[in-house]
Amino acid sequence: MAGTAAGARGGAGPRRVLVPLALAQFICSFAGSNMNVMINDISEDLDTTVQGVQVAITIFLLVMAALMIPGGKLTDKWGRKRCLLAGLVVYGVGALLSAAAPGLGVLILGNSILEGVGTALLIPPVYILTTLLFTDTASRARAFGAIMAMGGIGAAAGPLIGGLITSAISWRAAFVFQALVIVVIVVLSRGIADPLPPDPARPFDTVGAVLSAAGLVLLVTGILAVDDNSWLALGLLLAGALVLVGFFAWVRSRERAGREALLSTDLFRNRTSNLGLVTQNTQWLMLMGISFTVAAYLQVVRGYDAIETGVIFTAATLGILASSLAAEKLARRRAQRTLIMAGFVVTIAGIAVLLALVARQPGAWAFAPGLLLIGLGLGVMLTPSVNVVQSCFPETQQGEISGLSRSISNLGSSLGTAIAGTILVAGLSKGAYAAAMAALAVVGVGGLIAAALLPRADRPPATGTGTTTPPGAPQRQ
Repeated sequence: MAGTAAGARGGAGPRRVLVPLALAQFICSFAGSNMNVMINDISEDLDTTVQGVQVAITIFLLVMAALMIPGGKLTDKWGRKRCLLAGLVVYGVGALLSAAAPGLGVLILGNSILEGVGTALLIPPVYILTTLLFTDTASRARAFGAIMAMGGIGAAAGPLIGGLITSAISWRAAFVFQALVIVVIVVLSRGIADPLPPDPARPFDTVGAVLSAAGLVLLVTGILAVDDNSWLALGLLLAGALVLVGFFAWVRSRERAGREALLSTDLFRNRTSNLGLVTQNTQWLMLMGISFTVAAYLQVVRGYDAIETGVIFTAATLGILASSLAAEKLARRRAQRTLIMAGFVVTIAGIAVLLALVARQPGAWAFAPGLLLIGLGLGVMLTPSVNVVQSCFPETQQGEISGLSRSISNLGSSLGTAIAGTILVAGLSKGAYAAAMAALAVVGVGGLIAAALLPRADRPPATGTGTTTPPGAPQRQ
């Protein structure tokens, strides 16, 4: 297959190339969710509050979202492999600093800032390299399926793995675990060769990078401030919107002057890609929002410890694993629009089942059916949403669209934690929990509508060895 040939050109077999890329997505998703089961342990050890830990988690997700676009753009200038390795090193340093944190401030520096910056550097190359190295529809679906499966498992199994490590050793050991995985990824990445040469002379839009990051930071900070000061929150939200308007005005002025901007406005003229980005944002908002809501409820309201909370999340992990690993087979049999819509329907149904059973049954097993459905639904749609977006653009725009795609997804992650966390912190009770989950279900309905508006696809190929599509060539999804 074309994907195999591409992998050979990279200096290693396709599986050897895919392993470090999938592990990189796993550890970044793991970092976004494993702290959810350490809320009590961290707050007690560092003499802080549940809200303080929530802020640390949200800042980590926000830094990723704010810097993902500049990170994607830098891959063209520095090279994809170089950015991957640089991000891994920064991330590893942040993990070790977090493990030794004496207080919340140092934890935020290590986990929220350094790990966030490292993730913004290493994640865009993961998706660019996958798009360039796996060129036909079936092999790319399989590759993205493996990566998204590892990402979904990292997010869903983060509470279980984090809970086991926290209960057996300490919450600090969970960060040492992250650093060890980073070392493994660095070693495995030696076999990856960049399929495109870097362009050191390529200009970088520093002003655009600052404006885009500032706008995103203000927006999510405004959401976080809703619980404390509604007027401050409104001011921050308006300021964020104005800064982002200024960012797009700046981009248009650079394009009219014939200068390269941080983000080409052409990316937003593709209807299929725009709708795909909406579904990506919604999926990760729901995944991280549900993870934070359920984890906080189990620990703060039900009184479960880290390992008990992690075990309960196993149902969601199994669901994501099963459906994500079936991505190639599903891509052959069903249109990607159909898969995305089905994923939203199953996920929303999972939330409804979760609320209904937990309200009637006091035991921990009441969470399993709903979480399993949520995992299955999210796993079904994560891969086709990414493939829809990445496949809309040629090689020359893969850096930009990868950065934008990951930024939109991580913005969804930070919004999910911020929205759900704000509702919970306002009153950690059964009513607040149900309200947070209901809000996430409403967001899911919005994602379903966006998926329904995607263009109807041609009939999927019967085999994976059919027509080979050039990387990034527009496809009907």
